[in-house]
Amino acid sequence: MHAETVILLVLAAVAVIVAARWLAGRTGLPAAALLTVAGLVYGLLPGPNLTLDPDIVLSVLLPPLLYSAALDSSLIAIRANIRTVVSLSVLLVLVTALVIGAGFALWVPGATLAAGIALGAAVAPPDPVAALAIGRRVGLPPRLVTLIQGEGLLNDATALTLLTVAVTAARGEGFSTWSALGSFATAAAGGVAAGLVVAYGVRPLRRLRRDPLASNAISLATPFMAYLLAESVHVSGVLAVVVAGLVIAHNAPYWTSGATRLQTDASWRLVDFLLEGIVFLLIGQQLPAVISGLGQYAPSTVVVASVITVGAVLLVRPLWLWLTEHAPQALHVRLSGAPAADEDDDPSTPPRQLSGREITVLSWAGTRGVISLAAVFTIPLVTDSGDPFPDRDLLLFCAFLAVLVTLVGQGATFAPLVRRLGLRADAADAARQRNQARMAAVEAGLTRLDELQAEQHDHVDDAAIESIRAALSTRLERYRRRLETLEDAEGEVPMSPQYEAALRVRRAVIDAERDELLRWRDLGRLPDEGLRTLERELDHQEHLLPARPL
Repeated sequence: MHAETVILLVLAAVAVIVAARWLAGRTGLPAAALLTVAGLVYGLLPGPNLTLDPDIVLSVLLPPLLYSAALDSSLIAIRANIRTVVSLSVLLVLVTALVIGAGFALWVPGATLAAGIALGAAVAPPDPVAALAIGRRVGLPPRLVTLIQGEGLLNDATALTLLTVAVTAARGEGFSTWSALGSFATAAAGGVAAGLVVAYGVRPLRRLRRDPLASNAISLATPFMAYLLAESVHVSGVLAVVVAGLVIAHNAPYWTSGATRLQTDASWRLVDFLLEGIVFLLIGQQLPAVISGLGQYAPSTVVVASVITVGAVLLVRPLWLWLTEHAPQALHVRLSGAPAADEDDDPSTPPRQLSGREITVLSWAGTRGVISLAAVFTIPLVTDSGDPFPDRDLLLFCAFLAVLVTLVGQGATFAPLVRRLGLRADAADAARQRNQARMAAVEAGLTRLDELQAEQHDHVDDAAIESIRAALSTRLERYRRRLETLEDAEGEVPMSPQYEAALRVRRAVIDAERDELLRWRDLGRLPDEGLRTLERELDHQEHLLPARPL
């Protein structure tokens, strides 16, 4: 492919990604589904097309996407919900793969159990990108967001390890249950260890990380370091990336500067936006590749295999969630973490079970994505004996169909389902919590100010200290008034006309300041370098203004 063609494809992809985001904002449809359909249409058109390379996906696209998701997650919240997360990311993946494998062995003519399990391992792990994007937009409760995030971070490692074991058995290299369990345990433990090595290995670089540019470079390189280290010792690179991201996200606030966090966050948001868009476009473009080999199968075989795959993907998940929530107490996998509103803080009080509405939402959040396609494309063309891998083309088609049905079908209906069920986060409660934290932070600042005044620190005069104290006291009083407004609020954050008017005035003042700086630059009274410095100051002030009163 010529360089000019590659450039045109990249520019076209960026244009489609931007257009899909705009259309999603106007229509409420998920961008992931729109991009998948766009890729599907393009794949059917004549002209150059991109075939999914599983090595590129697993080693180039997956690490930064997983790392960014881990940075945006909470290690504390996932640890508090670890039983449910493990149930979804490990046990459910294994059960789904076994159900599909058994279905293929029983009802698909000529199919083997190992080949069916390989397909099951590929389609078992949900890709939470689309569900989380929609869930956050419609205000999904934090506990459900944590479960979806935690599952999505850890299930890929389970699926890819199981896929390797199944492919080994299907290729005729022999299979041992104990050997498979040992391989899984080694890969998981080694992945965790590799992730911890990288997470703590970058800590000595914290002085460099105070430089925003150096911090960005280190942050962008970290997921690839974790993945390559783990893969080099034949353990789970996926798990290494996730663990590194969770640990770094938890510890970074202690040793990174504010400027570093602002720039690194902006960089990762751009990386996510582009990579996720490219991934969903790639999914749609694989249609020609996955249907090219279906001519050798009877239509009835294709239909049966498709029904088994899609049926298992859609039905096993809600059934598993219901069973684990209604199992006997000794076997119960419950929703750990934040207690229900009617529970006290007594640690002996058992956490409440997932409600029927929560089970429904978690079931519908199981959209599959590019990891399923990348995994199934890693299935080799031939076995060790030189024979074609059993039913490889059929496995590719079934995996693609499962991704398409869940990503477009479930993705497009996820937001209406959440709204219909009335599952929304308590925005007022979250606002109260943030205002309480703001008050605590300001009070800590006032206490420290008193200590510095008593110490006569750095020869700061009383006038400067009193000016800072007055500014902090004004903020504290504003937070107290806001908290009083929020005390009796439930659900939505109550609107404050006075506060909204104040925000509009502040934005108008910043716009006027920015216009005056541009006028000075245009008159030659301010160089561009000075303009950029002063613009950054105004940009930071504007960034601090909330979109809504919180």
